Amino acid sequence: MGDYLKALEFCEKSLEIRKKGLPSNHPSLATSYSNIGQVYNNMGDYSEALEFREESHQIYEKALPSNDPSLATSYDNICQVNDNMDDYPKALEFSEKLLKMKEKSVSVDHRDLAASYSNVGDVYDKIC
Repeated sequence: MGDYLKALEFCEKSLEIRKKGLPSNHPSLATSYSNIGQVYNNMGDYSEALEFREESHQIYEKALPSNDPSLATSYDNICQVNDNMDDYPKALEFSEKLLKMKEKSVSVDHRDLAASYSNVGDVYDKIC
């Protein structure tokens, strides 16, 4: 088990520094928010995790092109948190967004596309 409080402390320091030196829509800020969200997710505090993951996602959506891999990761992160919260309709929404993105950006036999199909199937399995 990790030292979540220590991890949170360092992730929050990183965010504070980045907030001082970067514009509010900079992708590095999104990374900091996402990292904090991951710590909360690991702690099992899914509502906090979702808040930070969504903040991260909003920045990525504004700052990055629609096919950027960081945006894809963000979709997956939000899907995972919603899945952990048993909010399967929301998890499905984000897993399908990720799938659509992958369908446009990788070849039909790419492993990332296969993983996206599998993730959507897993969420549907939990809904039933």
